[in-house]
Amino acid sequence: MKKDFIKELKWRGMLHDMIPGTEEHLEKNKTIGYIGFDPTSDSLHIGSLVPIFILKHFQNHGHTPIVLLGGATGMIGDPSGKSDERNLLDKEVLDFNEKKLTKQFEKFLDFKSNKSNKAILVNNYNWMKKFSIIDFSRDIGKHITVNYMMAKESVKKRISKDTTQGMSFTEFTYQLIQGYDFLHLYKEMKCMLQMGGSDQWGNITTGTELIKRKENKKVFAMTCPLIKKSDGSKFGKSEGGNIWLDKEKTSVYKFYQYWLNISDEDAVNYIKVFTFLSEHEIGDLINEHQKDKSKRLLQNKIADSITSMVHSEDDLLNAVKASKVLFGKSSKEDLESLDENTFNEIFDGVPSSSIDSKELAKGINIDILLAKDTNFLKSMGEARRSIKENSISVNKIKVSENTLVSNKDLINNKYLLLQRGRKNYYLVIVK
Repeated sequence: MKKDFIKELKWRGMLHDMIPGTEEHLEKNKTIGYIGFDPTSDSLHIGSLVPIFILKHFQNHGHTPIVLLGGATGMIGDPSGKSDERNLLDKEVLDFNEKKLTKQFEKFLDFKSNKSNKAILVNNYNWMKKFSIIDFSRDIGKHITVNYMMAKESVKKRISKDTTQGMSFTEFTYQLIQGYDFLHLYKEMKCMLQMGGSDQWGNITTGTELIKRKENKKVFAMTCPLIKKSDGSKFGKSEGGNIWLDKEKTSVYKFYQYWLNISDEDAVNYIKVFTFLSEHEIGDLINEHQKDKSKRLLQNKIADSITSMVHSEDDLLNAVKASKVLFGKSSKEDLESLDENTFNEIFDGVPSSSIDSKELAKGINIDILLAKDTNFLKSMGEARRSIKENSISVNKIKVSENTLVSNKDLINNKYLLLQRGRKNYYLVIVK
């Protein structure tokens, strides 16, 4: 068994805090540990990747990871780091979300092998549903004081004088329910460690305290830092919102582009967090990257690695191909290989206009298409000069003065892609 799990997290910048004795315990013992995920959506987003990667490192170092899906806590809503109360979800929605999330976890963690430390997935609804409020208050609630719960940062922020929102009793009980999860897993599965983001420290330590008071046993806890961008903005967000792991919510192309476009400063940090490359390999890559940042070596490595893990090698190849369509050398065949959604995403924001398919069926001379039927070029004279300079392409194919464009040239039976030089695009939509 590898015994350097904490050391691994430290050099990767993935360790924020831990209860004294945690590192020593993990060095000496094969340990069962868990991280909780509330199934509040039918997909994880890239902000969920950090705890998932921690569980994967945990398993790689010989320990047993538990993924706890919060079917019960997801009905309540975690107040940690929130200024407003979350919408409450019903059981049917949570069950659907659980099935979708399970498939995503399976891409990272080994649930099915015969190894003694194969991953385990549990849902806290299965044990919380058995509790009446009287039983829970009497058997669990009496062990944690209101004073203790009020002292938590997540609670103090929500009930401070600076907010008018306040905190419902429902949310107030969240940390106690999460604390019971740890107690339950300790008793039923000998789970000794809870992990999570640094914003979860209050909830996590409620669990360690509950076990200490009720069972007179010491268990352990550790947190990872919340990942942010170098400019201080929130990691995992784009202009369109969250970057999801489900390709139906965030296309593979958009997912790939997110990682490809991260800053150099972020790339130096993210290569450690979002790949499983060794310290030596990463050191070499960073050194090579510093020699010529224009090659974006780190960004490409991260984008390739994480896209193939979250999706597949084939999806990665298609995303790379799609990127080359816009930013590199590509052909008409590359354009034709793109599905319509990816095609639209690539050329989203590109100037466009529409023409009638009946007109196109007759055939349109290229200079007329460029200057009269579209607003791509200002005049017929400019169109002809550009064609003579060999700077005009239709669907990535260079054209001449005599080129006649017709329906047979359409991409996806709908589009013509006009291009001047390397970066000036214009989309013709045929109706």
